[in-house]
Amino acid sequence: MSHEFKIVSPFHPTGDQPKAIESLVTGINDGEALQVLLGATGTGKTFTIANVIERVQKTTLVLVHNKTLAGQLYEEFKELFPHNRVEYFVSNFDFYQPEAYLPKSDTYIEKTALMNEEIEMMRTSAINSILERRDTIVVASVASIYGLTDPDEYRNLVFYLRTGEKLDRHLLLSNLINAQYAKNSYDYQPGTFRTNGDIIDIVPPHTKDYLYRIDTFDDVIESIAKIEIVSGSKVESYKSLPIFPAYEHASTALRIKEATTPILKEMIARVEYFLQNNKPLEAERIENRTKQDVDSMLEFGMTAGIENYSRYIDQRAEGSRPFCLLDYFKDDYLLVIDESHVTIPQLHGMYGGDRSRKLNLVEYGFRLPSALDNRPLSFAEFEQIMPQTICTSATPGDYELKRAGNKWVEQIIRPTGLLDPKITVVPTNGQIDHLIAQINKRIEKNERVIIVALTIKMAEDLTTYLKNMKYKVTYLHNEVKTLERLETLYEFRKGKYDILVGINLIREGIDLPEVSLIAILDADKEGFLRSSRSLIQIIGRTARNVNGEVMMYADNLTDSMKTAINETNRRRGIQEEYNKLNHIIPQTVFKEIRPPISIKDKGETTIKKIIDGKLSRNEINKYLRDFEKEMREAAKQLNFERAAELRDIILELRAMNK
Repeated sequence: MSHEFKIVSPFHPTGDQPKAIESLVTGINDGEALQVLLGATGTGKTFTIANVIERVQKTTLVLVHNKTLAGQLYEEFKELFPHNRVEYFVSNFDFYQPEAYLPKSDTYIEKTALMNEEIEMMRTSAINSILERRDTIVVASVASIYGLTDPDEYRNLVFYLRTGEKLDRHLLLSNLINAQYAKNSYDYQPGTFRTNGDIIDIVPPHTKDYLYRIDTFDDVIESIAKIEIVSGSKVESYKSLPIFPAYEHASTALRIKEATTPILKEMIARVEYFLQNNKPLEAERIENRTKQDVDSMLEFGMTAGIENYSRYIDQRAEGSRPFCLLDYFKDDYLLVIDESHVTIPQLHGMYGGDRSRKLNLVEYGFRLPSALDNRPLSFAEFEQIMPQTICTSATPGDYELKRAGNKWVEQIIRPTGLLDPKITVVPTNGQIDHLIAQINKRIEKNERVIIVALTIKMAEDLTTYLKNMKYKVTYLHNEVKTLERLETLYEFRKGKYDILVGINLIREGIDLPEVSLIAILDADKEGFLRSSRSLIQIIGRTARNVNGEVMMYADNLTDSMKTAINETNRRRGIQEEYNKLNHIIPQTVFKEIRPPISIKDKGETTIKKIIDGKLSRNEINKYLRDFEKEMREAAKQLNFERAAELRDIILELRAMNK
């Protein structure tokens, strides 16, 4: 059956979206390797990309830099493409402490991981959809460049069942076990099967809601049906059904057994190396560890940390890159790198961080040198397998602009008609008096103010000064815990605070339509926090309020300031012209002020106790259980933004409870 991408939406491309869509589609059809969509905040970049996907009909991977943004985009694409496969692939750990060794304190830290079963099922579903249907969109975090099973090995474990065909029951059960399904006659768990006379039930690995029922007569498959587990009712019938492996890291028992020989050979060489270098402790450590792992692999087909032996299991050459999610796509697919100015630098840094941690483990005998080949891709390796790519950002980085040959597509016009804010440069002499006068104007209109300081001390001193003047002000910095941060932003929007002081953490990713003024102190101090890209991102925070304005306090006009001001004014002019031609009157974006789930359910007194560290160990354990339950429920309902918030709160509570 052929499936095509089809958008279902009452909206149609408007403003400069049609031009952007046409340009990107033409670029793809002309074989352009990399294009850039420079889309201002609030211009509907996701809708534009959706239209491009519909036009080019390519399987698509959307790469983002964190789980929360991945969850938001997943929801948006799923709503736009209800009849196509839209999948979600992020790290399957709610809590992850990687294995490490700290030589200075002689401290070995075992890997600790709390896996999210819902996300694990969705990862498997994503891989299976890529292999099964071309009309698939996968929204993924940078976890997609970490190692996975050899895709050829995974594909070889896939088998098909067809109605009317003779069934070899022994072969079917052997195939299921080889694909790492477990027999379970008592409970319908994902990745299990059961037999009952002529009926075989298979629960796929990506769901708890339904199973596949294979009904046979005289060893011939009479029917294949999708059955709802709770009600027992039939949902759908199939003529042919692919059965995918139960786990994303599935490998045959033969592959694992074959891998143990070179593993032991490497262990012998490593023991000899340590003994020759007068390191008997390391020699004993690596010998004991490796032998235990090999024994477990031979007996159970699994061992803790089996991914460290992936080079041998995948039968890869030393130093070769691992397989990853990108290897599961067919050659002709589309890659979209969202917020590329953040995502690409993150891709650059992952290989080095992982390697520096593992080198200690290898040097001190906790892991064999081959464990270094269980890693994320280097950026050079990632570049080698990039398909045709679209990078989207309001402030694209140098890498993507250079790769695109400075040929980028603009999307400046907001369907809401909202303009980029007015920018005023104010001398620093008497800046606080000037700022206070501006604050008072906003308070009279029940609007909010953000002040962006350059240093922690300046932010703290200014907050104290304004508090002494009886202003409702609070300070948000990078050491503020998630729970407190969520409460602060909620109370800021509600009006408990009129002023929010911060440094760089309020630069992007915060949607606060009540803010009509952003004051940037020390705007002329060139550097990362006052680069043209950072300034444009800060300025964009007021583009949701019709009265949005930015005050830059500075005595000099730096190149970064000039670039940010000129670009903002250019965008503002384009929007004004569009509004005039189309008789659009801009309106402030309305966004419901909803309390974070933790605040709404726990009450302000409890939140204050948690923030102040005034809970007993038993109380913390109780709230941990409650938050974990809520997190899993949020993930089950695909509310990944809430799930991510709750995950961070859980980590903080665990740290308090040590």
